[in-house]
Amino acid sequence: MTEIQTPTPGDAFELLLAGNQRFVAGTPEHPNQDAARRAETAPSQKPFAVLFGCSDSRLAAEIIFDRGLGDLFVVRTAGHVMGPEVLGSIEFGVEVLGCPLVVILGHDSCGAVGAACAALEDGMTPAGYVRDVVERVTPSVLAARAAGHVEPDQILAEHIRHTADLLLDRSRVLADKVAAGEAAVVGLRYSLADGSAQLVTARGLEEAVPAAS
Repeated sequence: MTEIQTPTPGDAFELLLAGNQRFVAGTPEHPNQDAARRAETAPSQKPFAVLFGCSDSRLAAEIIFDRGLGDLFVVRTAGHVMGPEVLGSIEFGVEVLGCPLVVILGHDSCGAVGAACAALEDGMTPAGYVRDVVERVTPSVLAARAAGHVEPDQILAEHIRHTADLLLDRSRVLADKVAAGEAAVVGLRYSLADGSAQLVTARGLEEAVPAAS
């Protein structure tokens, strides 16, 4: 398998898609997972993508995209909600490590999205810091409903798009990189049943396939 030394945003996206297709087909290659790769990456790292995803235990990034050590700079929170620490981590991956691609990874049957929908319906929010997670997802649910979207997949897609908007609005570092064509932000929707990751939104990646609705 050919690796690209200095990938463009499009190259990085294609590497991810190819790995996911292998995972879905049940033909993973498990690249960069041996002792040689461990030794190679010990002194420094040069990942080709930042992956900002939900903390769900079924969303192990290196497995579902068939990648290995040093390939992905992974940041995960429940419902892929963001705060200063998340923004700083993503900016580190882009600005310091030189990642040309930021991926927002949501998934069906997301507990955080489901809890936000339930909170709006019955007025009851969870206790503790789980409430903070739910409150950060709620604007996405409200926006989806305002647009007439009530199906779970539609609400999830809106939450992924809202996360992309929020990320580019809050991070001047990332927004400038995207404007300059040096980085791209894509939002993917992962299916727990078949393992596929489908494109929902893309910013700075015009050559990407059309986004799903």
